[in-house]
Amino acid sequence: MSEEMKKDMNGNETQRLDDVSRVKVLSPTMLVVKRFIRNRLALTGLAILVVMFLFSFLGTFIVPYSQTQVFHIYDDVVKDFAGVTQNDELRYTTAPGTTFPSSARTGFVTAMRTGQSIFTVDGVDYALERESDDFYRITLGREIASVLTLAGIPSFNPVAGETVSEALTAAYIAAADEGKTEFDLDGAHYIMTRQGKTTRLLKTQVMAIASKFVVDPYDQANRNALTFDFRLAAETAIARNEVAFELNGEGYTLNKEADAIDVIGQDGEPFAMITKLIVSPLASDVVITVAFKDALLAAMESGSKTFMFTENEEETEYTVETNMRGTVVRKEYHTQLIDMYARPSAEHWLGTDSNGMDVMARLMYGGQISLMVGFVVVLIELAIGVVVGGFAGYFGGVVDTLMMRFIDLFNCIPQWPVMIIFGSVMDILDVAPVLRIFLLMFILGLLGWTGIARVVRGQILSLREQDFMVATEATGLRVSRRIFKHLVPNVMPLLIVQATMSLGGIIITEATLSFLGLGLKYPMASWGTIINAATDVFVMRNFWFIWLPAGLLILITVLGFNFVGDGLRDAFDPKMKR
Repeated sequence: MSEEMKKDMNGNETQRLDDVSRVKVLSPTMLVVKRFIRNRLALTGLAILVVMFLFSFLGTFIVPYSQTQVFHIYDDVVKDFAGVTQNDELRYTTAPGTTFPSSARTGFVTAMRTGQSIFTVDGVDYALERESDDFYRITLGREIASVLTLAGIPSFNPVAGETVSEALTAAYIAAADEGKTEFDLDGAHYIMTRQGKTTRLLKTQVMAIASKFVVDPYDQANRNALTFDFRLAAETAIARNEVAFELNGEGYTLNKEADAIDVIGQDGEPFAMITKLIVSPLASDVVITVAFKDALLAAMESGSKTFMFTENEEETEYTVETNMRGTVVRKEYHTQLIDMYARPSAEHWLGTDSNGMDVMARLMYGGQISLMVGFVVVLIELAIGVVVGGFAGYFGGVVDTLMMRFIDLFNCIPQWPVMIIFGSVMDILDVAPVLRIFLLMFILGLLGWTGIARVVRGQILSLREQDFMVATEATGLRVSRRIFKHLVPNVMPLLIVQATMSLGGIIITEATLSFLGLGLKYPMASWGTIINAATDVFVMRNFWFIWLPAGLLILITVLGFNFVGDGLRDAFDPKMKR
């Protein structure tokens, strides 16, 4: 053909059908890429995965919070301040230098219930002196003499080391004639206890008091002044309905009110308050003052539920509540609280969870764990599945039969019970959260390789009879090279599709385990542990921003992997569309 015939009627150059420049040759890889790009659904899935990876791995560099950072707020919270009880039990106070052991207290209770005035414990004589139902004196009795009375005439037999004076004899006779069992002489108290025809004469010394009253000083500096002698003198005067008493040369006046008695000092200033009301602070650094008890008593007498009290020039409102535990005084505190269940805001785009942690930050860090678990588990499954399936498919025969029966036996193992047991064992052993992640990936990979092994085995069974494998055998290549250099690469397209399709399922499995509490543990986060909050019905109904985003991320990511997997399958084997 002449050169002129290469031009059309307009003079433009044309090309022949057999010109080399008209033939465009694409490699198999480029053909796959081209078919994949033409699949809009596959591109959508790829875009989703890119966004998820950017969100999880790059988002952590942008968000200013860590996955374990706890946020706090300051707020006014009403808390229990003190407990209030009306004392109905006897409380013991011992004199300085004496002891009143538990065995003696048991003997005192028995004597009090049986109406005895003398009781002996461990060979020691004790005397019980009842002033009122609320106040008892416990004295240590020392025997002075035994008295034998014949025809109305007492005969004294003094104990060794003791003497009986004429005044003591006269006081004894006078008390006996009046039918008394005790008398006082020269500031000492004596008790007569009859044993048959003989009467024992005991001189007592107060060693303890049993009282239902509580004594509090108005001035904390006077607390040391509330000695045993002060309590003994004050409560004795109260029991005897006296309005004053004297101690160490100083006089005190008793001002009786409804539920409290004020002890007024000689200078006219309140010295102490005596009451049955016990106010116990709930904090160790809090001291309940008498002024506070006064205000509390006034509120309780008037039936008021609140009262004001000024301390350190600051007026505070207190609330009095009565419940099954008793009466409680509550106070409003300005305190630091964990910012739990905070609603989405400019500071926390998705709010905070039950531990006061930023939900957005935990979603980002949780995405890293969920995606990493998916890819590592797939790699483990591929490594085991390719080796087992490759050798079974290449050798065939007995080797293939044994390996396939082993796979069948392995498939009989119930995977979910095994994973549940494995998670429980890690809980018992208290495995560290980071190590728990790697163990979880290992067990998931170990339980999921059989499907890949079957696919590889089936493909290699069909490929090993082809001409290129006969050529490799003729050239004398070793078996491992024939399998992994020539057979496995021909199976890789199918493996890529299989792995991509499996990623979504692995992510769901990890999320399910974490949801059941068998996966990751606090404070590590994954999308499964975050969505675990939905197990609480209250949280599920009222705080959607805690669990719903994690569920959407799992859904979108799994869809993305499925779209990409379908696109790769169609790209590698276009005939699948027919």
